[in-house]
Amino acid sequence: MKRTWLLFAQAVTVLLAAYFVVATLKPEWIHKRSTSLGGVVSIVEAPSGAPAVPAQGSLSAAAKKASPAVVSINTSKAAQRHPRSNDPWFRFFFGDQADQPQVGLGSGVIVSTDGYILTNNHVVEGADEIEVTLNDSRHARGKVIGTDPDTDLAVLKIELDKLPVIVLGNSDELLVGDQVLAIGNPFGVGQTVTSGIVSALGRNQLGINQFENFIQTDAAINPGNSGGALIDVNGNLQGINTAIYSRSGGSMGIGFAIPVSMAKIVLEGIVKEGQVRRGWIGVEPSDLSPELAETFGVKADAGVIITGVLQNGPAAKAGIRPGDVITSVGEKKTDSVQALLTAVAGLKPGDTARFALQRGTDKMELDVTPGLRPKSPIRQQLPNNE
Repeated sequence: MKRTWLLFAQAVTVLLAAYFVVATLKPEWIHKRSTSLGGVVSIVEAPSGAPAVPAQGSLSAAAKKASPAVVSINTSKAAQRHPRSNDPWFRFFFGDQADQPQVGLGSGVIVSTDGYILTNNHVVEGADEIEVTLNDSRHARGKVIGTDPDTDLAVLKIELDKLPVIVLGNSDELLVGDQVLAIGNPFGVGQTVTSGIVSALGRNQLGINQFENFIQTDAAINPGNSGGALIDVNGNLQGINTAIYSRSGGSMGIGFAIPVSMAKIVLEGIVKEGQVRRGWIGVEPSDLSPELAETFGVKADAGVIITGVLQNGPAAKAGIRPGDVITSVGEKKTDSVQALLTAVAGLKPGDTARFALQRGTDKMELDVTPGLRPKSPIRQQLPNNE
């Protein structure tokens, strides 16, 4: 009897020791509880009140940080009556044309506690009324401070207290393959977060904007996302979603965002001066080709060839002629028309800049004083851009 009692005591001791080890190292094993559904199926549930720990690799922290500063923008425009809508014969054949206002949907990003919002110009273009809805369900009337059709950006302002503000990142440090999130209000379903990577950088010659330097991403961007945020894994703003390439009207994995580095320039110009002041020299540039080089008798291997010069324009006054090949503006190389356009636009009107060029076989430098770039005509839109 004594031996049996000794064995029992040892067994209890071992079990208690094992329980103590498990409770210390793997407490979740003990706190899991098994329940039965209708006495048929046994399941295992996590303990109630367990802290929600983000899974490894989760981007929830970035989304949580940036989402409050992304807003939904609803616009309305008064209906345009047909000029013959009061004609009885017109109404007989076509019926009464109801005066239904045109409505639009987009997104925006709060970038200042003063209420400034970055969005796309095409989201608010021509709108009579703009309503901004925050992620916390607050509403406010949006006022257009200024627009920049050349980059398809616009700046709005709302009057609300305690506004959430997004942190601006450095889009110049983005690399192809970096993870990004797109935040917006697609199809009006409510704020939505999609993920992807940076597919390409510096996309241009798409015919969307006058100045193009797009971030391409495969994060799903759909109608209604325009003007929303493209953020990095730290929740910092890297771009303003602006367009998609699609044959169906929905996301096909090719979306474009305006880099925040460009958006900051537009924001500063509009807030300070009501417009973006860009340099202009009055030339007609073309990408250098063997045919053009032979036509103008120039022996350049790289640069942008000037095929036309506006009479009495800044370039003409500085001595630039048709057939000259511009190789750099200041410290910036110009190996494409887009690069030249961007470099010249970045010059401050009235401030002289040094242009390097080649004329025939001679290399030279000229000082050019750019003027203020004239306003562009109505923006051309790609089919299927939003």
